[in-house]
Amino acid sequence: MSSPGKRIAIFDDDEEILAICRFILEEKGWEVFTFIDCNSVLEKVSTILPQIILMDNWIPDEGGIIATRKLKKDENLKNIPVIYFSANSDIELLASHAGAETYLSKPFDIDDLETLINTVVLNNK
Repeated sequence: MSSPGKRIAIFDDDEEILAICRFILEEKGWEVFTFIDCNSVLEKVSTILPQIILMDNWIPDEGGIIATRKLKKDENLKNIPVIYFSANSDIELLASHAGAETYLSKPFDIDDLETLINTVVLNNK
């Protein structure tokens, strides 16, 4: 059973990545919410109020940059850290344009994913 607030939202249209992330993070005690598009991103995140968000770059319909910017403009959601993740070679620049706290390149190492999530959560307390 996950502790209150130990929730993560993952936005990625690659169902294989969602399944892998869900498996890994549930093993670590996270309550995982996955979405294959970023439509109604504010409503989705408001309903869950996750501790952290993983956001893909190439995701229907608006894409990760616009979705992340919407979150960062929302008074109630702007403090939820976003880890931008993508296979794009310009990931650092894209994450910066989106307003994400940090980024993770795909394909990623599972240990790197865990370490980054733990670091972001600790830094956001």
